[in-house]
Amino acid sequence: MDPLHPESLRRRIEEELLDGYDEELEMEIEDRHYEEVLADPLAPADPVQRERRRNYFRELFRLQGELVKLQDWVAVNRRKIVILFEGRDAAGKGGVIKRITQRLNPRVCRVVALPAPNDREKTQWYFQRYVPHLPAAGEMVLFDRSWYNRAGVERVMGFCSDEEYEEFFRSVPEFERMLVRSGIQVIKYWFSISDEEQHLRFLSRIHDPLKQWKLSPMDLESRRRWEDYTEAKEVMLERTHIEEAPWWIVQAVDKKAARLNCIHHLLGLIPYQEVHRDPVVLPERVRHEDYRRRQVPPEMIVPDVFG
Repeated sequence: MDPLHPESLRRRIEEELLDGYDEELEMEIEDRHYEEVLADPLAPADPVQRERRRNYFRELFRLQGELVKLQDWVAVNRRKIVILFEGRDAAGKGGVIKRITQRLNPRVCRVVALPAPNDREKTQWYFQRYVPHLPAAGEMVLFDRSWYNRAGVERVMGFCSDEEYEEFFRSVPEFERMLVRSGIQVIKYWFSISDEEQHLRFLSRIHDPLKQWKLSPMDLESRRRWEDYTEAKEVMLERTHIEEAPWWIVQAVDKKAARLNCIHHLLGLIPYQEVHRDPVVLPERVRHEDYRRRQVPPEMIVPDVFG
């Protein structure tokens, strides 16, 4: 069936809505609740799809358990890790970042998503605005887009000159080698989707009021310039794939598989081990005979509209 056929679009929007619904379930259910997921009235009717969804939850929770171990190991061993997520608009970068950080401590694992540079930042050394966000000891930093904006959107949209573009390629390998020499592990992911898949994801966002905000004028223009972005990506990968910080390509047409594959691969790049923790014992609460709890003034209380 033509992917632009109304029935195809309807199914596509339903899949996107279910994926958003699954994100809420991911935060609420535990391993013992798989049967509840399968009994969910919104679950796919097709048994193959239902089993695939069940396997997705099972593997996601297992991998997130490993991410918690990784987090503890990073904190205890005072490691510094930077993970860059790049790819076309709607490639699924935000989805995998959410799944990585869902159950982690934001003081250890934080996300950086910088807006477009302001007038002052445009006059700075290109990497300057990224440097303050680099990790200290015991931290992981996930960049939702990064300094590679210059090799992508800035190049395609004409936001940088040819000289600035070439200087970027001269500088970035040395910049990343400098980070590695300073003890920062640099991991770079490119999320790859097909022309048709991006088209469908854009259409699903256009028809989903809860996701229309994800489509900026720049995103729509990037759709028109698909081939220009392809050429820019190819040059970027060729000129910045270095031994100290290589690129890793995530096949992201299947967004759920892409999340699992990326997290599994990430865990394999870091030699973490489970950190031993002493059993947690809840202390007895101290009680004072002369303590009296004060009443909160009624005008300070939020109205109980939905109770």
